[in-house]
Amino acid sequence: MTHAPTRLLPRNEWLFLLTVAGIQFTHILDFMIMMPLGPQLIRVLHIDTHQFGLLLSSYTFTAAISGLLAATYIDRFDRRKLMLTLYVLFMLATLCCGLAQTFPQLLIARAMAGAFGGILGAMVSTMVADVIPFERRGKAMGTVMAAFSLSTVAGVPLGLVLANHIPALGWRAPFFFIVALSSIIFVIGYKLLPNLTGHMNRPREGSIFRQIFVVAKDPEHLKAFAFMAMMMMGGFTVIPYIALYMTSNVGLPESFITLVYLCGGAATFFTSQMIGRMADQHGKMIIFRRVALISLVPILITTHLVPIAWWLVLINSTIFFILVPGRMVPAMAMISAVAAPQVRGTFMSLVSSVQMAFAGLASLVAGLIIHRSPTGQIEHYNLVGYLAVAFSVLAVLVAPSLRLTQAAAPARPG
Repeated sequence: MTHAPTRLLPRNEWLFLLTVAGIQFTHILDFMIMMPLGPQLIRVLHIDTHQFGLLLSSYTFTAAISGLLAATYIDRFDRRKLMLTLYVLFMLATLCCGLAQTFPQLLIARAMAGAFGGILGAMVSTMVADVIPFERRGKAMGTVMAAFSLSTVAGVPLGLVLANHIPALGWRAPFFFIVALSSIIFVIGYKLLPNLTGHMNRPREGSIFRQIFVVAKDPEHLKAFAFMAMMMMGGFTVIPYIALYMTSNVGLPESFITLVYLCGGAATFFTSQMIGRMADQHGKMIIFRRVALISLVPILITTHLVPIAWWLVLINSTIFFILVPGRMVPAMAMISAVAAPQVRGTFMSLVSSVQMAFAGLASLVAGLIIHRSPTGQIEHYNLVGYLAVAFSVLAVLVAPSLRLTQAAAPARPG
């Protein structure tokens, strides 16, 4: 049995993409806001770099576990109802982050936020793949991935401003901001998201866990999982510690980090969509390979920076934000085409689990490699850069082995 994609009118399709991009924006912002808050959290909570790495990895590890659990039910419910339910739970968990008073409380709250936020990422990718035909999916993924850019250009700087200029709340202010914004997006999503139930018509055989095992063990799916793992190890070993390294080793003030995220996000807001259009026009594999290989340059520069002019740092960090997250645009478009539509939700949940697990592993491994010297400098960040380059190259080598099952299948009216 085949599953024809749900078709929307052009105007409704655009509103759909903006809505799911809004959901993507808030849960990505919830994850990303921790990175620039690193210097504040280390100072206020009296924690070290390893404990900060644990705060980051707790989110991603619980997201990975919840993604595995989501695979047991994600293809059995209306995508719309499931998305909205998970979004409410995500907002409650983020509220707990803002209310946390100690490191253990914040650690538990971050784990809760990861448990629900991680599934939201899988749901967004699944719904986009259900609605948007493959030949336009690169541009659609670029629009959704622009949420990452928007979170850096608007969300992260605003979160830092709130944290720095509301003394009564401090680092808790960004989390209250995310909850307030998510509440608005929830109302919009409740009104605009379409019901997606076509995947529920497929006859199922055997137990739930057997069905998941069948999806997980498929050789083509295993290649996609390995590809995603390498992508995460090739980026999230470096990204979480950029702010800490710039303030400790490059000698830049914490206020400069706001400018780094502002410029990087502003640039990638446009370039992610441009990369998506190029992927649709010239081939997703070709564009991925080119962007991924060029991204190795800013990765190496970022992990070897010494005190230099601030504008040189800003140029490099902006290029870093354009290329490293930008390579995920064609990558996600390719991954979404690996599985059959009837099991796409289960498959994307497993992909999300792999993504979060290895993002957490990457930040944890990097946190074990780097450490503070007695003078306060971050040491061995260059080794983290070499590790990221190695995994990025492996991802480029594995990418051509992905079998894109829908590449030649035109969209049909639902």
